[in-house]
Order: sequence, then C-alpha cells, then structure tokens
Amino acid sequence: MISKPGKVVLIGVAGDSGCGKSTFLRRLSDLFGAELMTVICLDDYHSLDRKQRKEAGVTALDPKANNFDLMYEQIKALKEGKSIDKPIYNHETGELDPPERVDPNRIIVIEGLHPLYDERVRDLIDFSVYLDISDEVKIAWKIQRDMAERGHTYEDVLASINARRPDFEAYIDIQKQYADVVIQILPTQLIPNDEEKKVLRVRLMQREGIEGFDPVYLFDEGSTIDWIPCGRKLTCSYPGIRMHYGPDSYYGHEVSVLEVDGQFDRLEELIYIESHLSNTSTKYYGEMTELLLKHREYPGSTNGSGLFQVLVGLKMRATYERLIAADREVAATAQA
Repeated sequence: MISKPGKVVLIGVAGDSGCGKSTFLRRLSDLFGAELMTVICLDDYHSLDRKQRKEAGVTALDPKANNFDLMYEQIKALKEGKSIDKPIYNHETGELDPPERVDPNRIIVIEGLHPLYDERVRDLIDFSVYLDISDEVKIAWKIQRDMAERGHTYEDVLASINARRPDFEAYIDIQKQYADVVIQILPTQLIPNDEEKKVLRVRLMQREGIEGFDPVYLFDEGSTIDWIPCGRKLTCSYPGIRMHYGPDSYYGHEVSVLEVDGQFDRLEELIYIESHLSNTSTKYYGEMTELLLKHREYPGSTNGSGLFQVLVGLKMRATYERLIAADREVAATAQA
C-alpha cells in the first residue's frame, strides 16, 4: 500500500549503546521537524528475545540474534513508499511484542547497532554517520555512571565491558568503514594523564568523493591547519582549545578531518568558529551557533561532539533537499 507520495530519504545512524545516538536524533528532529521524520530502532529486528539469547549463548550484537532479511525487506518497502508491519522488541520485558504499522515518511532514520552491517541495507541508505567513542572514554564514562548511580564495583564494570568487547569489535566497530562521516570521541591531548575524561578531543572524519557531499573545512580547503582560537573572541579556560583540519586516509578512503580538542566556555562565542568554517550547509550566517544554543543542555554541547553533530545534521538536511529537488525535477520532466 502506498501511503505517502514523493521521495523517501533514508538516513543511517550507527554506533554502540551510550555513544550519543539519542542526542543526535534530537538534533535531527530540530532540523527536519518531527512530522517529516520517522525513526526506526533496529533493535526491533532482534530475532531472539532476551531468554533465547541467553539459552543460545549469544549477545544482541551478534548477527545470529537479528533478522537481517526482514530488516532489508521492510526498509526497502518504506523507501519505495509502502507501509510495513514492523516488529517490536520490548526492552523492559526482553520479549518480542506484536508488530505495529509504520507508514513511509519523507525521512526514515534507521538507528542502532547494525544499520551498516548488511550490505543490502547499506546500499539503501542515502547518508550515514557512525558515532565512535574510544575505549578510554567509554570505560571512564561507564565506570563513573555505574559506580556512582548503580552501586557497581570497578571490577564489575570492567568485567561487563570486557565480556561485550569481542562481539563489539567483530560486528559493530567494523561498520565505521562504511559510513559517510564518523564522529570520533577521544581523550584530550591537552591534559597529560587525564583520568576524568571530561575534556574531550573530537574528530569529524568526512569521506571524499561522495556525490553531493562537500566536506566542511577550516580556512583553506585541502590544506593542513593547526589553530588555537583562544583570545578576545573566544573565551577559553584551562586547558584551552585547539583545532585541526587536514586530509587523511581512513580504512583506505580519502577523508577530510576536522578536529576540536577542549571545551567551549560560552556557546554564544561559537559564531567566531562558525565564521571560519566553510561548506557548513547552513542557510544563513549564525545558523550553526543558533542550533547549538537552542539546546545547550544536550550532552556534548560544550565540546566538539555537539558541534559536529550539528554539522552532520546540516549535511543530512542538504542531502535530503538535494534528493527531493532531483526527484521533483524528474517528475516535472516526465509530465512535460
């Protein structure tokens, strides 16, 4: 059944649990509007419930616990403008609930552990991002949260991370090689032997050579730039801020890398950074800063993760508008 006419644009958001996917989706909703965007959590395509996974000795990260054939068929149907009866995985009970009807929308976002794992699904996606948190930061965050909020011991937390690691490396981490952009969250290089991991170094890896996608650059496209923007125009407390831009290679692909190490004291002053960035896909001067200010309470707003989530969102909007315009042009030509 065709529910909505017109082009359906498919966006993929990949990454481990706790890597910032929920915050990124809220930022996308700001850009597109909730009415235009339907989000599908790929956990719904678990083929084994919690009890069955335990009996089989597999985790939810293992492809054996997921139905990729159904995922592909239903995502393809949505992209073709057809409604689906999508399964539901109940996180509270760990069981599979009766399916729900999902109609196509202008933008379908598939998010979760495996959006880029299956080649058939991957080929349907119009633009993708992988959110990549380094082990050091992930462990520090999980230890701080689980020990403070859940009463776990340091040994318990480390054991749960290590138990999950083989499947993560085998099935999740490998997907970043297929993403159009990767947001890497790393320990700062500004504080020697930093253990808190509150100050972060964030890198935006942007694939070159993708049709319709122009990577964001700092000052001079294709150059290698190291910039310390602190001073009268950007308030910086210890340890300051450093930015980097330049070409690199990533999983055999040519990429442009934009990097922010440190955190911002006053988000209003990010207009200074914005004025030195090009190809941001903003529609007016200051839009990037305005989007960050709109939700300054979101995690990562004071460092490069918030900044780069907004930039990637702007690129996704540009991709959507380009594909919709091309579709309308084709339709107009056909009618002429």
